[in-house]
Amino acid sequence: MPSVVGLLEQHELAARRRVDGLREEADRVQAELAVAEQEWSEWTIARERVGAVLSAPGSDSAGAVTTDVSEDAVTKAEVPASPPLVAKARSQVPVWRERLAGTALSADYQRILAALAHRIRLGQSPLTCQEMAASFGMDVVPATVEGLRSKAKRLVARGWLAEPAPGRFTLAPSVCGPDGGS
Repeated sequence: MPSVVGLLEQHELAARRRVDGLREEADRVQAELAVAEQEWSEWTIARERVGAVLSAPGSDSAGAVTTDVSEDAVTKAEVPASPPLVAKARSQVPVWRERLAGTALSADYQRILAALAHRIRLGQSPLTCQEMAASFGMDVVPATVEGLRSKAKRLVARGWLAEPAPGRFTLAPSVCGPDGGS
């Protein structure tokens, strides 16, 4: 007969896996939403600018294209050309792309990237999550190690890290290359 503690641990593990899966899905949807909003904003701005150029005084086709956009809508549609490169308060992990700095990640993720970048500079092998926990001065207990593993796996899924061997993590080649974002 299984023990009560064993059953509780099984249920806890299943619940943690579900939470991790849902977090990853939410992060993926959040990243897609940001890209879609940026594209929408760019198209809106392009249409407004073409309308302004075509309706400018002295233009041959003045009045050919008009836009009925209020000043308030223009202000809302304007989005910075690049995403803000500051540490996020929450643990959202954007998909890595060229020129995206590691500062786009939260402090915990930045610390993982910094540790792995240091290992690469020293010419050392990839890190395990236990080694990361020890190097960060954390207690090397299952909860801590699993938290780091979850973060590292999320970074792998988003293209920031590579996992050359099961449980061993390093920076992805594109991230640590000459044009890398970290």
